[in-house]
Amino acid sequence: METITAYQRSAAIRAGIELDLFTHLADGPRTAAALGAACGAPERGIRILCDYLTVSGFLSKSGNHYALTRDSAVFLNRRSPAYAGGMVDFLLSPDLRTAFDHLTAAARVGGAAHSPQGTVATEHPVWMSFARCMGPMMAPAAEGLADLLAHTAPRKVLDVSASHGMWGIALARRHPESELVALDWAPVLEVTRENAAAAGLEERLRLLAGDAFEVPLGEGYDVILAPNFLHHFSAEDCVRFLRKAHAALRPGGSVAIVEFVPNPDRVTPPAAATFSLVMLATTPQGDAYTFAEYESMLSQAGFGAAVQHPLPASANVAVIASK
Repeated sequence: METITAYQRSAAIRAGIELDLFTHLADGPRTAAALGAACGAPERGIRILCDYLTVSGFLSKSGNHYALTRDSAVFLNRRSPAYAGGMVDFLLSPDLRTAFDHLTAAARVGGAAHSPQGTVATEHPVWMSFARCMGPMMAPAAEGLADLLAHTAPRKVLDVSASHGMWGIALARRHPESELVALDWAPVLEVTRENAAAAGLEERLRLLAGDAFEVPLGEGYDVILAPNFLHHFSAEDCVRFLRKAHAALRPGGSVAIVEFVPNPDRVTPPAAATFSLVMLATTPQGDAYTFAEYESMLSQAGFGAAVQHPLPASANVAVIASK
């Protein structure tokens, strides 16, 4: 029953975020009447929603007063530097939810059934939502990847599927002499540009718009970043892209793949293992690949031995290999 009715939990937390309940509670406990006045909603609606959010663990209740839990105070209060509530606009977007409405058909055909190319279609609008919403959530992991690549002292970095740009921005901040090339669809790159400008990096940013499999990448890169990109494609297409990346790197240059990487049993760890279902629903041939599969892809593309590293505050790991 909890699984079948899980959509109610999704709807409740989204409603709480959209009504700013968590932000209104940041200054201390309030009654449903006081919250309703702050939110511009009737007491009855706020009371029922807050009771549900209390049962679900997002609020606490003492008498008639509601308060934030520790996690809600950190992640759901808009004034918190770790605010992550914006990700509901991507994760609960109609584009993704519609794909899961067709999951039975996707299982029958082995890939996205709601549209011919799913979310890998040219300039799919879901990636604008992703770029706008998911950057803050990726920032700690991006800093962790920059730590792992600190020894490379890169002068030229390519960020593939750059999106919000956090991965490339974190690396470029560490190396003031570096040039950052961001590759993505043209509309998405406007978000990359905005975030790079906010980080003071716009003068060192070059935008490369188009399909990563088709657009010329250039050459002489010290590092090529491929964050959350390869899982959208078949293993054969991953090798095809990695060969292209290999050719674009200078000798000794590195590729850094960031991915959900399940164990060989494909059911652990849970966050990485269950990500395959997202790929089944939303892409024609994507998957969550194991480390052994990435090792094979990289070897076929001409790279040396691969090493995987955990990343902070993330279900992702980094898989790094050199030319």
